[in-house]
Amino acid sequence: MRSRLLLVILLALLAALQAQLWLGRGSIPRVTAMKSELNERKTANAQAGEANERLASEVHDLKEGLDMVEEKARSELGMVKQGEIYVQYTPPTR
Repeated sequence: MRSRLLLVILLALLAALQAQLWLGRGSIPRVTAMKSELNERKTANAQAGEANERLASEVHDLKEGLDMVEEKARSELGMVKQGEIYVQYTPPTR
């Protein structure tokens, strides 16, 4: 009788542990999903870091030199220096 009771208790404990392993807070599927989400966030952070570095470099260039300001004015605003002639060539469409 004692051995059956002990067997039932051990089986109940095993079932509880398996339930925690597969369905609980730290379950295998949840850990796998969290690892996947962590990798996605690391990738997003790396991309944001690269964008931040580019912007910091551009800010530094804008603060330090007028070459960057001149380049921005020419490319984005179409400005020209005094005495220059602006010529734009567009190839014919077929």
